[in-house]
Amino acid sequence: MAGRRRGTLTGTETLRFLWTQLTAMRTALVLLFALALAAIPGSLLPQRPTSPERVREFITGNPQLGGFYNAVGLFDVYASPWFAAIYLLLFVSLVGCIIPRIGVYLRGLRAQPPATPRNLARMPSHLALTSENPDAVLDAAEKVLAGRRFRVRRLDDSVSAERGYLRELGNLVFHVSLVFLLLGVAWGVLYGYKGTVAVVEGQSFSNTLSQFDDFSSGGAFSADQLVPFTVKLNSFDAKFETGPVQRGAARVFRAETTTTLNGTSTNQALEVNNPLTLGDSSVHLVGHGYAVDVTVKDPQGRVAFEGPVILLPQDGNFLSVGVVKAPYARPERLAFEALFLPTFVDTDTGGTSVFPDALNPRLLLNAWHGPPKEATGAPENVYSLDTTGLTQYTKADGKPLRFSLRPGEVFDLPGGGSIQFHDWKRWVSLQVSSTPGLWLIFSSVLVAVAGLCLSLFIRPRRVWLRVTGDRVQLAGLDRTEGRGGLDDELRLIADELQLNADTGLAPTDAGDAGSTPKGEP
Repeated sequence: MAGRRRGTLTGTETLRFLWTQLTAMRTALVLLFALALAAIPGSLLPQRPTSPERVREFITGNPQLGGFYNAVGLFDVYASPWFAAIYLLLFVSLVGCIIPRIGVYLRGLRAQPPATPRNLARMPSHLALTSENPDAVLDAAEKVLAGRRFRVRRLDDSVSAERGYLRELGNLVFHVSLVFLLLGVAWGVLYGYKGTVAVVEGQSFSNTLSQFDDFSSGGAFSADQLVPFTVKLNSFDAKFETGPVQRGAARVFRAETTTTLNGTSTNQALEVNNPLTLGDSSVHLVGHGYAVDVTVKDPQGRVAFEGPVILLPQDGNFLSVGVVKAPYARPERLAFEALFLPTFVDTDTGGTSVFPDALNPRLLLNAWHGPPKEATGAPENVYSLDTTGLTQYTKADGKPLRFSLRPGEVFDLPGGGSIQFHDWKRWVSLQVSSTPGLWLIFSSVLVAVAGLCLSLFIRPRRVWLRVTGDRVQLAGLDRTEGRGGLDDELRLIADELQLNADTGLAPTDAGDAGSTPKGEP
């Protein structure tokens, strides 16, 4: 083209070049490796959809590093733009690789086996034989090779045979399955959801957005997808090892529930590895702890708060902490920092728990009071106490007031008001999730394994037989390296054709270009 610099590409040629590079198999392998590397931070760092509290703790403890991680999306790897870009490029690359290969494979299925090479002695495996009835050898060879599942092509003085077409089919099935696997993952990410909720014994949970403590979903998720069901926690049984070996180790976690779906109630057991299935949603048991049932009264004797308060376990012996808030107490609001010890043992520091089960329960409290707080609508952490505007109760000597309660005991606050510790209950953390494309992912994996087995165990092989007078040449070629058994198969074919026994392997030169006619695949 006049005026065009040598070596430059037009816009169309540039796009064609980029498409060729993107759809090359090496590019697909690089992108697959890049996707695996990109997923590593999702395993090493806490992720916001599943562990928002741990993400906040990480950022608080490492403000500079946490801020950088947050800016580049390492706390939500699988929803980050760069992960989506790698994912989409891999998908396009695989599709671009597979479609041309399917066309080549279909043309190969319709094609005849290649013509017999001129010099069979240069094949990797070759037998020079003789026959007492050369005229019948070609007919017999057709039958024998067809019986060995070869596709046979009859020529004037020779027979060409080939088998192993399923190997390439296995490769194609494997790669197509990867495409469907990516589609299944994308389906689940876009339309799936996951939420967690804490439920105390005797209470219920309904599958609505407002009832979740934490909730994350895909970009295409709609609240209409939530299956309307209810789960009531009737009881939760936790048993621990009491012997000297592995004392305190968990032995049984079992929740007895009543589920209601489509107006039908069913009693079901929920265990760690035995989730509930309700519609297209799964309910998993992912955690548990203690809740304390308390009643708080203000100085006027009115109940300011009553009910169970969930406390969070801090160690393997379930030392649990939390907050009891009574914002509607008057004339001042009341609040308590709570420490629950399931198996209390007195220590110099005030006490600790030495066993995870509630063998000697004790509730330790600090008390605070302050003027009523104006409602702003801003969310508050129910597990921690903001002491802004509050004053801690003190004893006569000016030290902070701290006291402990056994189940059934009441403590009267200085200046009026009281708190009563009725008893303890157990709570469980439930994870409700739905992954719509899960069946497609599992099916794709199974089909991919089947395709991989075909590509690994099928042996593509070519065999030729030529008759010249009473001389018979039998040769073979394996189209994959590292395969054995070709010499043995040639000998078996010779025996079935009843060729003379004066067989011998000729010197070969597998790399000689003259072994295959020009233009032959």
